[in-house]
Amino acid sequence: MTILNLFSTDFLQALLGTAAAISTQGVMVATAIVAGVGLFIGLFLGVAAKFFEVKQDERELQVRELLPGANCGGCGYPGCDGLAAAIAKGEAPANACPVANKEAHKAIAEVIGASIEEGERKVAYVKCAGTCDKTEVKYEYYGVQDCNKAAAVPGKGNKKCSYGCMGFGSCVRACAFDAIHIVNGIAVVDKAKCTGCTACTAQCPNKLIEMVPESARHLVTCSSQDKGKDVKAACSTGCIGCKLCVKNCEYDAIHVENNLAYIDYSKCTNCGKCASVCPVKVIEVQSA
Repeated sequence: MTILNLFSTDFLQALLGTAAAISTQGVMVATAIVAGVGLFIGLFLGVAAKFFEVKQDERELQVRELLPGANCGGCGYPGCDGLAAAIAKGEAPANACPVANKEAHKAIAEVIGASIEEGERKVAYVKCAGTCDKTEVKYEYYGVQDCNKAAAVPGKGNKKCSYGCMGFGSCVRACAFDAIHIVNGIAVVDKAKCTGCTACTAQCPNKLIEMVPESARHLVTCSSQDKGKDVKAACSTGCIGCKLCVKNCEYDAIHVENNLAYIDYSKCTNCGKCASVCPVKVIEVQSA
């Protein structure tokens, strides 16, 4: 009985040892297989990356470094990366970025070996002077404080003038440069901060925000196309289309269309006669 027990114990130990050896060997084999497969995949991906590599234009990278990185979309391209690629390919001019300054434009032109035509910088201007004390209110609005949402309400918001600024700040939220704020019920642009990216213009449902030359000193602060009587009933400072400004301009720089005065800044000399004869003072005179 004792010999049988010893034999059985030795047999079991030997069996367990063999099983352990086989298990260890299996693990080593599996590890080697996994390592081999991993090495093969790594080599394959490395070769594929070299084979399918898309070489990026070095000039594109240099142009991207010179762009401000605002990604505002004011250039018309999907962010600074898209504009950099377009400039490098010659599809966009070196000064296509409205946010970059003249020094950056010149540096970009040197990178791509091109010349640039410097034009006057343009800034945003809100064509409305219908502040809380000058415009009539139809009802109290308690909806979402967003101009595009309010535009869906009958009458386009609570102000009697359906052409004017609603004052809910959609343009303010669109500006990445803190250049526009709501003051006394209407949007006002800080020209010193405005980069001309046009992000605010796209957000205004009434299309009140116009890009004007930085040197413009006389600007029409109204967008209403109603007749004079209806304009006065809605806002005390709206354009009544009287054409006195047109008659007194010696340079053919101002005209009245659809009951509203428009200034042609390519002809305007900033003489100020239009503003001096305007009976409702709708032509704002800005300091230099």
